[in-house]
Amino acid sequence: MSEKTFRASRYLTKLNGRDYLEVKWRLLWLRTEHPDAVIVTELEKHEGGMALFKARITLPDGGEATGWGSETVSDFGDYIEKAETKALGRACAALGYGTQFCSDFDFHDKPVDAPVKRSLATAAQVKAIYTIAHEEHGLSEERMNEHTRKAYGQLPAELTKQEASELIDRLKGKKSN
Repeated sequence: MSEKTFRASRYLTKLNGRDYLEVKWRLLWLRTEHPDAVIVTELEKHEGGMALFKARITLPDGGEATGWGSETVSDFGDYIEKAETKALGRACAALGYGTQFCSDFDFHDKPVDAPVKRSLATAAQVKAIYTIAHEEHGLSEERMNEHTRKAYGQLPAELTKQEASELIDRLKGKKSN
């Protein structure tokens, strides 16, 4: 381990009234203590406007952590970069770099590199998806679920309102903007 000392308190910002350490500073802290740490990120899935990244960090002394991060184009224009950043932040936090200054393992007050509260599809939208799929395309609920999982990585009820609207337009044969 390096003799350098990283002072996280110098880099804290306030987020929703709590101290927060951005991912870039967690990475600096990691590199300050372990300049030879190995960081590998992989784009595991990219389809239907959704990106899923895996980040693995291996320390020279054998410590290792994996973090996962996903984002959608409806939440961020640069969703691919955000997903990778989220995965890196979670891997760092799992190794103890900034864990006390991040909410990556909390399920409220989400920072920008954690999941954004999504406005899920309404019950009417979900019903419309299944109805149009069946009546206009002859698809069973199971086949529609398979199609939606392949295109969006989730079931119709898990789509955002925007994604559901786009899917309905596609099912009706309209182009989405």
